[in-house]
Amino acid sequence: MASKAMAGKEKTSRGGDKSRSGEWIYGLHSVQALLKTEPERVQELRLLRARNDQRLNKVRALAEQHQITIIHASRDELEALAPGNHQGVVALCETGEVRDEHFLFSHLETLDRPPLVLVLDSITDPHNLGACLRTADAAGVDVVVAPKDNSVGITATVRKVASGAAETVPFAVVTNLVRTLKQMQNAGVWVIGTDGEAESTVFQTDLKGPLALVMGAEGKGMRRLTRETCDELVKLPMAGSVSSLNVSVAAGVCLYEVVRQRSG
Repeated sequence: MASKAMAGKEKTSRGGDKSRSGEWIYGLHSVQALLKTEPERVQELRLLRARNDQRLNKVRALAEQHQITIIHASRDELEALAPGNHQGVVALCETGEVRDEHFLFSHLETLDRPPLVLVLDSITDPHNLGACLRTADAAGVDVVVAPKDNSVGITATVRKVASGAAETVPFAVVTNLVRTLKQMQNAGVWVIGTDGEAESTVFQTDLKGPLALVMGAEGKGMRRLTRETCDELVKLPMAGSVSSLNVSVAAGVCLYEVVRQRSG
């Protein structure tokens, strides 16, 4: 009852306290998306003292709507909690549930359309993962899948770069990626991997059915077993002198080819 009495009230921070358990999420888009989708996870909201503009007021209004404690803090205090471009807002949240293989296949069964899955093999750069999630959200991807090992996972930086997409696009972490791909194949999902040595381009390939699009890390590409498990390999035509694109850019091109074909 005591916590309810404090909810929604504004206080002044006494410093950057990292002792409380939970996950610090920062950035206007990330925090706003979390307040819209999972407000029950937000324990408190810290806002930059003396900042009073329309974008921050939207976040403040959402917090007040859900009776979340708001604490005013200095720029240095926010920087101590969330180094980087926090945009004047930091939220302390309960750690979200881990979504795994069971979630993935249960989620696919609920869909009333051919699924579109983005599989990211060995993506270790949080900026790349965040950009991929943002593109996945825009392109209508049903779920993003990554292996438990050799993958960055969802971090505060990923959430910031994703601009809210980390809160809206389901993200499943699987123990064995090859086994998961085979299970999707058994469920009728066509697994297409991207590889610079493939014979066909993504524009020559039928992408309208149930699809899992597999992207590898920039430079190294997919791991060998992942590549060998794919039903088909495709490439992006490269007319210039560079040998490959950033994985988030390549994912965007491929996903919007899927969108183009399905909308046609």
